[in-house]
Amino acid sequence: MSDAAQPTAAEVRAAAEAVKTALDRHLAAVERRSGEEDPAVYDAFNELAAAAEAYDELLYDRYDEVTPFEIPGEDTLPPYTGPEEPSALSVLIRRDYAVAEPQRLMAQARRVEAADEDAPGAGASGTVHGALGLLFGEFEPDEIASRHKEFGLEEGDSTLWVTAADESAEPGEWLEAPFEQVDPERVVCRFDVSAVFDEEFDDGDDEDDDEDDEDGEADLPDLDEDLDTDLDTDLDEDGESARLEADR
Repeated sequence: MSDAAQPTAAEVRAAAEAVKTALDRHLAAVERRSGEEDPAVYDAFNELAAAAEAYDELLYDRYDEVTPFEIPGEDTLPPYTGPEEPSALSVLIRRDYAVAEPQRLMAQARRVEAADEDAPGAGASGTVHGALGLLFGEFEPDEIASRHKEFGLEEGDSTLWVTAADESAEPGEWLEAPFEQVDPERVVCRFDVSAVFDEEFDDGDDEDDDEDDEDGEADLPDLDEDLDTDLDTDLDEDGESARLEADR
């Protein structure tokens, strides 16, 4: 950030005061809460998180310093306010893929086309979007998820939400806009899969690997010496050493 765009010391101080105010409000909401999922506590929590994030950014921009606070991500769900005994539910699934190998994708689609006697002669498998339509029309989404590499796809993030309802929807009621009326406060549970989570674990594994590599390198010379000694001894005993010298 340029000097002209840097926040002033007064702005940083004001952000710090905002954190203090939000902290007091959060504590007051917690002290007055009416239950485990009091919306007032949830609102105060979000206000505190926003104030802390704003202060952290200004502090870094002005002084190149950070706070010890970890700001929660926006994927945090609000408190559940749905029915205690739902009589219906919806399962919302999103899976992202990258088309890593278009030729492989279209080759798989051609196999589907060849096996389908009723397939049109135009050949939808000749384009990527046509191949995707063929494959997702032929295979269940779960099967594509388990065999995505065969179809030239690379997995991205995925999420599954289970939402509660008071009663089942009428047939065809939401088909025109199936994803527009999702109420986060009726989400019973959710399951997320992302490479971000794998990277967090890999960081720790890399440190362990580095330590192992350092120890391994220290042991390698000794191991080589032992192998050379054992090999020379065995060759001398069997008379193989002389034959090797002759071959050279």
